[in-house]
Parts: sequence; C-alpha cells; structure tokens
Amino acid sequence: MKNMHRSSFLDFYLILTAVFITVSMSAQFQNKNSNLPSDFWDNVQFGGGVGLSLGSGYTDISISPSAIYNVNHYFSVGLGAQYTYTKLKNSYSSNLYGGSIITLFNPLPEIQLSAELEQLRVNVTGVSPNNFKNNFWNTGLFIGAGYRSNNATVGVRYNVLYKENSLAYNTAFMPFVRFYF
Repeated sequence: MKNMHRSSFLDFYLILTAVFITVSMSAQFQNKNSNLPSDFWDNVQFGGGVGLSLGSGYTDISISPSAIYNVNHYFSVGLGAQYTYTKLKNSYSSNLYGGSIITLFNPLPEIQLSAELEQLRVNVTGVSPNNFKNNFWNTGLFIGAGYRSNNATVGVRYNVLYKENSLAYNTAFMPFVRFYF
C-alpha cells in the first residue's frame, strides 16, 4: 500500500516536470510580435481562491493560492497550493493539503477552459461512536470551463478521476471562482 502512495506521488512530480519543460520550450518559440512583455515576471499573475461554508454543525474553510505564467494571450500554466479544513459536528473532521498544476486556455476573452492535476494528502478523523482515522493521498484531474470577466472567472469543473464514496470529495462536479492579478 505504501508503494502505491509513493508511486502516485512520484507520478504527480514527473507530470509537473514535463509541464514545465513544455512551457519553457513554448516560451522560447513565442511569437516575437506578441503584445506580451518579454520579461518573465511581467507574464506572471498571482491569485487563487478562498472558501467558507458554514451550516448546521458543518464547517468548511479553504485557501488555495496559485500563480500562473501567461505563455501568450491564449495559454497559461501555473502552480497552486491548497489547504482545506472540514468538520461535521459529532461525525468527523478532516484536513486536506497539497498542490496542483493548472493549465488555462482562453479561446475567447470571456471563455476560459482549464485542466488541473491535483495531489492532496487527506487526513480524516471520525468521532464517537465510530472512532476512526484514515490518512491517504488523493489524485484529482479536473477539466473545467468558465466565464471570465477582467481578473475573475466563474465556472464549473469535473474530476475525471472521481470515485464514489471518496473521503476527499463528495461529488465529481465542483463550482469554482478564480482570481488572478
């Protein structure tokens, strides 16, 4: 079982390395007539999202900072981090943390398509009468689409690796709000 977790973790970093090699090569072949500045840091945007959900005995708090590099006006690639705390009173609490790589494609200024590979460590603790602990790695591959206006994008994404009865997510579809400045 431990080898499976290491393999999943190693696969994530191999994919991450491949994406950055691809981005570096793409940036070298970027059209010189582009309106984007040639300085690397001028093409970097920072942002991400925060979330808060409170209900009857339920708490969900998340923060997910990220940074993207604009390869050109249509394509961006970046890295993100995530932390989520969830608690259902008299049932369980969980901590999820990890990272992701994201690619964004804007075929039109208002439309944003995305693909995101996410690797999270999930720590779940149940409370009485069913005391339990479950710690594992969860990999998600999200394909999304959203409406973009200025620095914000609102949309939905679908986890193609979703497994029913997963302790990481309760559904394959997830709405999102993304900000980059």
